[in-house]
Amino acid sequence: MSQTRQTPLYSKHRQIGAKIVDFNGWLLPVEYSGITEEVRATRQSAALFDASHMGELLITGDNATLFLQKMLTNDLKRVKPGQALYSPLCQEDGGTLDDLLVYCLSDQRYLLVVNAANTARDLEWLQQYCGGGTEVDDVSDDYALLALQGPKSQALLQELTSSPLHELKYFCFLSEVEIAGTICLLSRTGYTGEDGFELFCSPEDVPSLWEALWKVGDKEDYGLVAAGLGARDLLRLEAALPLYGHELSTEITPLEAGLHPFVALNKEPAFVGQEAMRKQKETGLSRKLAGLELLKRGMPRQGYTVTAGGEEIGWVSSGSFSPTLNKPVALAFLPPAKTESGTEVEVVIRGREYPSRVIKTPFYRRG
Repeated sequence: MSQTRQTPLYSKHRQIGAKIVDFNGWLLPVEYSGITEEVRATRQSAALFDASHMGELLITGDNATLFLQKMLTNDLKRVKPGQALYSPLCQEDGGTLDDLLVYCLSDQRYLLVVNAANTARDLEWLQQYCGGGTEVDDVSDDYALLALQGPKSQALLQELTSSPLHELKYFCFLSEVEIAGTICLLSRTGYTGEDGFELFCSPEDVPSLWEALWKVGDKEDYGLVAAGLGARDLLRLEAALPLYGHELSTEITPLEAGLHPFVALNKEPAFVGQEAMRKQKETGLSRKLAGLELLKRGMPRQGYTVTAGGEEIGWVSSGSFSPTLNKPVALAFLPPAKTESGTEVEVVIRGREYPSRVIKTPFYRRG
């Protein structure tokens, strides 16, 4: 049995009273002051997340771009150095192995940020296809990762760097920027549906960076809170962002999960899984991801059955009570004919059918 791992900030989480859980072999904070409070702070001010458990893979070599074009569903022609790209990674039948962020360092160097639980599998999969002129290396131990999210994150972070953050556009990054004396890769990305930044630095430097952010964030103007996995999951659900193991898996294709904008079906050279998804699109999807709102108070959870007219038609992939919207919401896989906005269905919770309605996603959109 593999041992649980700790991020470099584990002791600091314990010092400030975090509730720690085992998350895919990592001891991580699930909450600090309370999940609802942490969600609200992210939406209204600023929140700091430790995401150092995420995996990082480095792709290098003369053929790095061509290799990733063949492996990822999205089109790397969309990015140039200093830009990031979201993409699924699929197997031959179109099932999703992972969804990840690609940071284009140069046309010969790419950093992939992958889901922690999938790091070893992703590495093996990519190395299996990797040919001459390209190397794939696991560099996860070289990085710690902080996510500063919320409408006040830019102003807070600007106090710690001379770099003009207002010039950094969404899904763009700076390879080397000094923040409170620490050299970071700084990207304007996140997993909350809010404006924010992700800060990559060495594990040795992250404790001092954490403290520097708190020294500024403790000012009354910013209202910074520490936020854990519970808040992160609620925030991404409100923004209808997929979570691997819920909306994506080896049994679910990106098309079924509604990720059409990130699947370049006509890309050449073809990516792994492209032909399978072309056929899936031509024959028509048998299921699609849809958003639901419950019309009476109940707690939808992953795996709960969705019915219509007493017949089972689908299942909930993620669901909870949304503090921001003040109602229960869920993502569910349903037959395409049942995914039109306004369609009435039921979510079965503990043997009872709760009336629900299909609504557009994302449930929450900033601004």
